[in-house]
Amino acid sequence: MVRMEVKGLIIDPIANMPVVILRDAEDKAFLPIWVGVPEANAIALQLEGITTPRPMTHDLLRNALSLVQAEVVRITVTDLLENTFYAQIHLRIGEKELLLDSRPSDAIALALRAEAPVFVEESVLEKSRVSSEKEDATSAERLRKWLEEVDPDTLGKYSM
Repeated sequence: MVRMEVKGLIIDPIANMPVVILRDAEDKAFLPIWVGVPEANAIALQLEGITTPRPMTHDLLRNALSLVQAEVVRITVTDLLENTFYAQIHLRIGEKELLLDSRPSDAIALALRAEAPVFVEESVLEKSRVSSEKEDATSAERLRKWLEEVDPDTLGKYSM
């Protein structure tokens, strides 16, 4: 597994969809994950440190987990099948560890709120690279190459 950080949230100019950018600490591994607008908003709120007057869904989940003394240990992006990413939320309640199936966007939104680390299976990174090599001349490949080279700090922020 590779530990990753959420480096940014941008809009894919081709598909007009939000993209979460994950990178490892050494900038060797890179993974863009296209997400829905509601999930992007949940991630953006946390990245920007915005507190809402009432708890949003991911805040509610974090609060419920806290009430039952469950800790979000980490989230892991576990697979990539037919252009769909899969993730798991790793929880600990006392001595017991539990895994919850999740969409990566929801897992990331929760991890940011719980200050839990984000991991990606190396096989997912490899599948992502192989997938983009197959699409070599497509607009998705051009976007991927652009995303790999761009510094997320220089991009405009995702706006809600």
